[in-house]
Amino acid sequence: MIALIVLAAGKSERYGKNKLLEKINGKTIIRKVVEESLRSKADSVFVVVGFEADQIIDELRDLKVTFIYNVNYEEGMSSSVKAGVLAAKTHNAKAVAILPADNILVTHNVIDKVIEKFKETNAKIVVPSYKGKRGHPILLNMEIYYDIMGISEETQGLKYVVRKYRDEIVEVPVNSPEILIDIDTPEDLEKLRDLGLIK
Repeated sequence: MIALIVLAAGKSERYGKNKLLEKINGKTIIRKVVEESLRSKADSVFVVVGFEADQIIDELRDLKVTFIYNVNYEEGMSSSVKAGVLAAKTHNAKAVAILPADNILVTHNVIDKVIEKFKETNAKIVVPSYKGKRGHPILLNMEIYYDIMGISEETQGLKYVVRKYRDEIVEVPVNSPEILIDIDTPEDLEKLRDLGLIK
């Protein structure tokens, strides 16, 4: 089983309010990202919630996802990764693809390419890349479960795992600059609107 973990627990401190509840193209960011995730070849979609969890859950209640509440969400993204990975392990996942919910333009086609490459190679880590730059989602083989569960903000989160297994990473080149785009501030969202990438 391959699980897709959408990280949706953060406080959006730089944004000023919960950016995942902002609307683009007539839908909230979190709903758009999760609906796209559900179109992918992932067997299950887990959504890690924390900050304003009730509102996030309300947005997604009718979708076929599993919610994981991260009680430690204020500690940063590493805690959400671990909460999601632990849940995926209890569902016997063979691999997990990690997608921060503010990567709002990642498509199911990119997710599928990452999953397909894992099935071909059984690599420790698979990442999509655009013109040599790595983006999201990052797929992790559960063979390195204990390394993943050892991450923290002090070790720069998943960067620690990426460094440790740098010689075993398989990149999937994609023609999608969207894998590099995330939203941190209202200005980021406005730039995408100005470019015509979202409404």
